[in-house]
Amino acid sequence: MKALQFWFDPVSPYAYLAFEQLPRALEGISCRVDYRPLLFAGLLKQWGQKGPAEIEPKRAWTFRQVAWQAQRLGIEIETPATHPFNPLALLRLLHACAPEGGTPSRWQCEQVLHHVWRGGADANEARRLVDLRARLAPARDPESDAVKQALKDTTAQALARGVFGVPTIEVDGRLFWGLDSLEMLTACLSGDAWFDGPAWDAAGAPRPGVLR
Repeated sequence: MKALQFWFDPVSPYAYLAFEQLPRALEGISCRVDYRPLLFAGLLKQWGQKGPAEIEPKRAWTFRQVAWQAQRLGIEIETPATHPFNPLALLRLLHACAPEGGTPSRWQCEQVLHHVWRGGADANEARRLVDLRARLAPARDPESDAVKQALKDTTAQALARGVFGVPTIEVDGRLFWGLDSLEMLTACLSGDAWFDGPAWDAAGAPRPGVLR
């Protein structure tokens, strides 16, 4: 049985769509998925990038593409009233739901992602956050130092593995980034011979060029 790591931040619409689509991509494949909530802003800071929603033409394109992909895949989606938003409260809640040293369940992640991406409401509206916390009944205090540190540690672990965006699915040390990588992930897990030869490493080898 393969062990997969699903690195995500609920602020990302692509993470939501990939989460919803993942069971279809893994049909017939024996595997276990660990869901690892991280701070996307921490990745952006490390790699010197802006988020897609921080660049206006890219923001408009992102949400048009996401809306089209959602209807093509038959996934319900509605952009939250405010985006981008600070996802810390949601990320800490997820880590508070997980056992110490463990990861939140798929159901817990689903509740948070649906909180953000269904209904079009404000993801950080106080009453909604209270209701979400009551529904999830976290075993630990989301505002505790231990939970805050767990989020920092998870983000640092992702960076150490080379994660640069969300969603990223890791299997056997390989990173598959984005909703559109699910087909490639399925091929890898299904024994596609391309992954057994030198092609993976050769395709990713650096080609020195112009630096700026």
